[in-house]
Amino acid sequence: MQTILVAGAGKSSIYLIEYLLTNAAKNKWKVIVADGSKDAVYEKIKKHPHAEAAIIDITKAAERQPLVQRADIVVSLMPPHLHIHLAKDCLANNKNLITSSYISPEMKAMDEDVKKAGLMFMCEMGLDPGIDHMTANQIIHGIERVASSITSFKSYCGGLIAPESDNNPWHYKFSWNPKNIITAGADGAQYLQNGKVVNVPYEDMFDNCKKIKVDGLGNLAYYPNRDSLRYLDLYHVPDIKTFIRATLRYPVFCKGWNAVVDLGLTNQQDSFDTTSLTYAGWIKQKTGFTTGELKKHILGKLGSEADDKLIAMLDWLGLFEDKAIMLGKVSSADILLNLLLNKWEMAPFDKDMVVMQHEVEYVHKGSKTKMTSSMVIKGESRDHSAMAKTVGLPMAILAKLVLTKRIAPPTGVLIPSMPSVYRPVLTELKHHGIEFTDVVE
Repeated sequence: MQTILVAGAGKSSIYLIEYLLTNAAKNKWKVIVADGSKDAVYEKIKKHPHAEAAIIDITKAAERQPLVQRADIVVSLMPPHLHIHLAKDCLANNKNLITSSYISPEMKAMDEDVKKAGLMFMCEMGLDPGIDHMTANQIIHGIERVASSITSFKSYCGGLIAPESDNNPWHYKFSWNPKNIITAGADGAQYLQNGKVVNVPYEDMFDNCKKIKVDGLGNLAYYPNRDSLRYLDLYHVPDIKTFIRATLRYPVFCKGWNAVVDLGLTNQQDSFDTTSLTYAGWIKQKTGFTTGELKKHILGKLGSEADDKLIAMLDWLGLFEDKAIMLGKVSSADILLNLLLNKWEMAPFDKDMVVMQHEVEYVHKGSKTKMTSSMVIKGESRDHSAMAKTVGLPMAILAKLVLTKRIAPPTGVLIPSMPSVYRPVLTELKHHGIEFTDVVE
């Protein structure tokens, strides 16, 4: 019997775990689900005969290492900074590893050792990053077979709320790790535009976001996602003139979030004693308010771009309420997150929506051609979300392909840019309703 260790039983794990358990009897698998939350684990495995619960502190080697030693493959949905613990164990115990997170510097430094050990550490194997890499490389490799050069590649992805569940002025609810929303863009971003490198600092990230049109949804706004330049070599497009990876939101969200950033409410370094502090009191301290009406003061702080609609969005969040915070000594980012966890929570039967769109321009037989490849997936409910489906299934499918020897696992610390991985994974994803529509003009 083969054993799969799934580390992490949070929001994005449900489809991953259900897929592995559905295939467990046929393939004679034992699926160990490890997490610090007993409720989260048992909620996912539901007394399945091929499942085993492991309630552990992933940072404690004595609890973690015996599970890695038992596993034939490890699949990690832990927070990004915790993958390295599992990675070191996998290298020491000769185990393949799959994660959904970006390759960290610590993980990248293991590449040579992982190659020497003949192991696969497949990172960025979720949605974004993940499905974006696979579909992008499928498109690029297909075009390269017939076209002389690709001049522009733009890739957009966003986890949004579906229109039928959209009932707040921000047009947003949490469908994935809420803390990632608070920190989005904090390190700035860079991309390539018409042959020139464009650097975007955090304070400008959400200011005047540009828009794209998505069939059936209309205009969506986007902001650049991290460092796009690092993928030029990984995608093998060193001569391309425009290359950007970006995050999608409804346009009004970007306007509102730009105000939140401008007011310093996402600051993780400041500190407030909230024992007797209200949300309005926090805003007053944060923005240097002295006297008068708070909303007018905020309008003045935000400048010419601010209007009554924007103030209404901030008001809806509860920023002007004389309600006690009572979190102890925390940062502005902590206060904001605590507020948003309630305001942007999905109701049990709310549906989220994942949108991904690639726009590729290339020269074919002397003529400029543009391809638009789009995917829109809606979730079933808060738990069975489109986000969980598109993050979890690629990892689960790859684990199955490796364990059943349908593919020879490539070696090293990798992203899924190779045909041997993306072809079978994307083929199976289509059977689960995850597929793209292409338009060439």
